[in-house]
Amino acid sequence: MSRSLKKGPYVHPAILKHMHRVSPGSKVAIKTWSRDSTITPEMIGYTFGIHNGRNFIEIKIMEDMVGHHFGEFAPTRKFVRHGGRMQKELEQKAQETEKAKVEAPKR
Repeated sequence: MSRSLKKGPYVHPAILKHMHRVSPGSKVAIKTWSRDSTITPEMIGYTFGIHNGRNFIEIKIMEDMVGHHFGEFAPTRKFVRHGGRMQKELEQKAQETEKAKVEAPKR
């Protein structure tokens, strides 16, 4: 459920305080644990270090990110592919056929 329009977007006050200290475009990342803060137009050009539970992922804010939350750009779970031995064998066969297609026109 989205936040009420009369309240406006939520931005953690510490983020705004740190933004005044750092100039936009600088390589210094503003570290934040506030994954629920909304990205506002004033944040464009800044680099943020967003905590994913284990480490900080550096994200440079672009225009198309405005309105989204920080947490959307720093996934908290690592995807381990599906399947076991059978899936691995199928992938190897697919790679071999792809290599054969690439090498065939050269001959």
